[in-house]
Amino acid sequence: MSQPAREPEHISGAHRSHEPEIDDDLLRAFGDEVMRISRRRVSVPAGSVLDPSAYRILWSLVDHGPLGLGELGEELQLEQSTVSRQVKAAVRHGLVERVITEGTRQRVVRATAAGEEAYWHDARLRGERFRQALGELGAEHVRVLAADLRAFNDALDRARAADPDA
Repeated sequence: MSQPAREPEHISGAHRSHEPEIDDDLLRAFGDEVMRISRRRVSVPAGSVLDPSAYRILWSLVDHGPLGLGELGEELQLEQSTVSRQVKAAVRHGLVERVITEGTRQRVVRATAAGEEAYWHDARLRGERFRQALGELGAEHVRVLAADLRAFNDALDRARAADPDA
């Protein structure tokens, strides 16, 4: 799990207190850009071997190691039934396997060697697409953007934690 990050200086609390409220037009404009990014998460570069759901599962497993279905669902922000269905498909394709954790009765999902190989293949393809797009912005702009996205994600996490129905 990622560490909470300090807010970038250019969006500190002191700076925010002088800013106007987020009006509906600004919220909509921001939402439009988030939706554009979201649509890209399901685009698959030419030469990919994984569908988007298998890629996301393997990304989590390669990053975190074996996970239970509940942990995987939390990581992917998906319903348990969706995760279960996607894991079953990945098992059928030999990308992941379900194993019992040594010394416990807990079943976890872990990437197979073939799954890791497919993940790294597709990660290189996706990475090149991102590297090309980010190269247009320049390294300093990308550093600021990454810090802003982390701050935004942290704010979303706090808002979600504050919502008892989330």
